[in-house]
Amino acid sequence: MINEARTGILTLVAYLSRIIDSALDELLADAPAVLLVGPRASGKTTTAARRADVVIRLDDPAQRQAVADNPDAVLAGLDDGRILIDEWQLAPDVLGAVKRAVDGGAPPGRFLLTGSTRADLTVDGWPATGRVLRLPLWNLTQREIEGYAGGPSLVDLLFGRRWDEIGLPSDVPDAAGYIEMALNSGFPALLGRQSSRFREEWLGSYVDQSVMRDTALAGLRRDPQLLRRYLQVIAANTGGVVSHKTLYDAAAIDRLTAISYDNVLEMLHLTEQVPAWSNNHLSRLARAAKRYLIEPALTAPLLKIDRRTVLRHADLTGRLIDSFVVAQLRGEVASESRPSLFHLRDADGAHEVDLLLEGPGGDVVAVEIKSASAPDSDAWRHLSWLRDRLGDRFCCGVLFHTGPRPFQPAERILALPISTLWGQSGR
Repeated sequence: MINEARTGILTLVAYLSRIIDSALDELLADAPAVLLVGPRASGKTTTAARRADVVIRLDDPAQRQAVADNPDAVLAGLDDGRILIDEWQLAPDVLGAVKRAVDGGAPPGRFLLTGSTRADLTVDGWPATGRVLRLPLWNLTQREIEGYAGGPSLVDLLFGRRWDEIGLPSDVPDAAGYIEMALNSGFPALLGRQSSRFREEWLGSYVDQSVMRDTALAGLRRDPQLLRRYLQVIAANTGGVVSHKTLYDAAAIDRLTAISYDNVLEMLHLTEQVPAWSNNHLSRLARAAKRYLIEPALTAPLLKIDRRTVLRHADLTGRLIDSFVVAQLRGEVASESRPSLFHLRDADGAHEVDLLLEGPGGDVVAVEIKSASAPDSDAWRHLSWLRDRLGDRFCCGVLFHTGPRPFQPAERILALPISTLWGQSGR
């Protein structure tokens, strides 16, 4: 039964290359087991299935029961080649069987697993530590949608100080265009859909299933209405550094419930807390995390808004564009530079930088995100402040804006249209 679940039935649709493709293939060449994690419907199964010889689909009740009854026997009975275990968390004992197979000498690339929850929060002790390598796959970025996933990323160009290679796409959007991109979402299932009604219904259903069915499938018992209300508050404050008390008071829940809900929402890859950056050369830095809705388009069903509503409210416009840019940069974690994402704010609020990308060697690219099309000198003063304090560690500061042209307002400070994130020069 399981041997019949071949990859061919899952790969009939043309594959859209992903940024992580090369990193995934490199890991599979050496690691016996690799786990793709990310939001539900982000394309994990499609990406994994094209690399698999046998597919075990645990959302199929018959296959799930066979694996649950005797996972070791099922895995041992499969042919040579790569095995994809899709949605492994629906039969979590299979993870122990994978661990034992790896310990028993499984060859490189034997197992490829996918899951829509953060496994370390749902499995006691995470038995696959040291045996299964994890790689995140987020929703589609605009670079992937435009077909440039295989070229050098803007992030790599910035860390490499190859600024002369930065280019623009042929069509540079304005603020309304970026808002439309953000609300169209990065879900592969919505790519190319013309019906706004279909998109609205799909996104609304995604929220409904996340707060009701997905939490139950993960073995979590939460009040779905309260969880939805807390998620709505986070959506209204996406991209902001807001005190935890402000959030849970607005949702009319207590602190312990909010902490529990934070764990659930992050486990399901609905929200993310970007940590505050720390540095020995900068004193009195605030420690609060910056919260984001991982998929900006989910603000539409959660807040009952559309493009016209967003454009009528400057705060909503700024938050959605901020979240859209961060979603593009989040997808670059598999780039050659392998940056970690942080934000920076000093304790008295005098200086704040929207996002810091820190490379493995400690070099920093600082990012400010503005919805203005013609930013003035006030827009990059925090970048200049950080440059002067970090010295050579500061590769450059980038001011992303909604205008049509790039310019360099100061030393190692670049003002770039947001669309340079998927520009074509150097590719």
